[in-house]
Amino acid sequence: MKILVLPLFQMQSGHHQVADTLIYSLQRKFSNIVCKKLDFLSYCNEQIEKRVADFYLRWISVHPHSYEWMYNRWMKKLDHSHLEPWRFYFERKMKRLIEEEQPDFIICTHSFPSHILERLKKQRLIEVPVVNVYTDFFINGVWGKTAIDYHFVPHQEAKEELVKKYNVPKENVIVTGIPVHEQIVRVPEMKKGAEKKHILVAGGNQGLGKMKDFLKRTEGAIFTYSVLCGKNEELYNELMSWDHPSVRPLPYISCPKEMNALYDQADAIVTKPGGVTMSEALLKKLPAFTISYLPGQEHINLRYLMRHGLIYRLSDCYERQLERILRDEMEMNRLERRMKEYEKQIEQTAQEALEHIIEKSERRQKLKR
Repeated sequence: MKILVLPLFQMQSGHHQVADTLIYSLQRKFSNIVCKKLDFLSYCNEQIEKRVADFYLRWISVHPHSYEWMYNRWMKKLDHSHLEPWRFYFERKMKRLIEEEQPDFIICTHSFPSHILERLKKQRLIEVPVVNVYTDFFINGVWGKTAIDYHFVPHQEAKEELVKKYNVPKENVIVTGIPVHEQIVRVPEMKKGAEKKHILVAGGNQGLGKMKDFLKRTEGAIFTYSVLCGKNEELYNELMSWDHPSVRPLPYISCPKEMNALYDQADAIVTKPGGVTMSEALLKKLPAFTISYLPGQEHINLRYLMRHGLIYRLSDCYERQLERILRDEMEMNRLERRMKEYEKQIEQTAQEALEHIIEKSERRQKLKR
C-alpha cells in the first residue's frame, strides 16, 4: 500500500512536522506500507516554490499587518476566484502526480493540496481517498471539505463547523487534536512544586519572535531558561556570547525523544502559538505563555487558545507576570482543569484513526479478491 503525504513548501514547518509524525507511526505499525512525503509546489516547479517561500517570509517580516489583512480576506473566504488563472495548471500537475505515484491514500497536512484534490474529486477525475489533517486550531477557507473523505480536526468546534456548515458526514470527521509525535509522551498531571522554575523558550524552527527582547528583560534570579534557537544560528551565537548562568541556548533539535526530555525538565513554556508546539505543551500539561505571534494563522490560533484559557499573554514585566501566575496555586489548578477539558474532546489520536481507516481498507480489498 502506498500513501502520499502532502505538506507545502520545503522549509520546516508544522505541516512537515505533522507529516513526519504520521509517516513515522504508519511505517512502524504496517510493514506493507510505503509513505512518500512530497512538497506539491516543488513538484510543480522548484522556482515557483522558492520564490513563493521567499516572498512569504519577507512579507510576514516586513509588512505583518498587510499580510494579516490579506490572510483574513483570502484564506477565510470560500470563494477563491483569485486562484482561477492558476487552477488548471495546478489541477493538471496534481492529476499527473497521482498517475505517476498511484497512491492508495493521500494525506494533506496543508490546505492548498487539499483544495486542488477537492476540485479533481468533484470533477470525478480522481477516486483516491484523501485525508485532511489540520495543523492549526481552526479551519481556513482554502481546505477542501465536501469531497474529502476524512477530516482529522483539532477540537469539537471544528467538527461541528464541518458537519453543520458544510454537511460533511459526522462519521468522516474525527477529533484527533493536532497530531503529536508518539515519542512526546503524555503526562496525566501538571507538575507542582519546584522552587526555582525552569522555563522552556521556543520561537519556532526559524527562531522567530521577540526572544532576545524577552531574555534581555529577565534577571535570571527567579527562573532558569532553556532557549530553543531553531535554525537561527545568529540568535544561538549571541546568546552563547552572553555567558548568562540562567540562560542556556540550544541549537536545532530534530529528535522527538530529545524534545520529550526537555519538556519533562520544564515547568512552563514561552512560545509562539503554533499548532504543533501548543499541542505538545497541552499533552505535557505545561503552562504556556506568549509574547509574540506571526500574523494570520498564529493570531487566529492565539484567539482560540485565549478564549479557552489555554495560554497567557505576557506584556512588559515578563518575569513578574510569569512568577505571579506560576506561583498562583488556584490558577494553576484551574488551568489544569481547562487542559483536561480540551483533552476530553479527543476521540482518537490521528495515528489510531489512520490505523482504523487503513485496516478497514485492507479488509475491503481482501473481500474483493
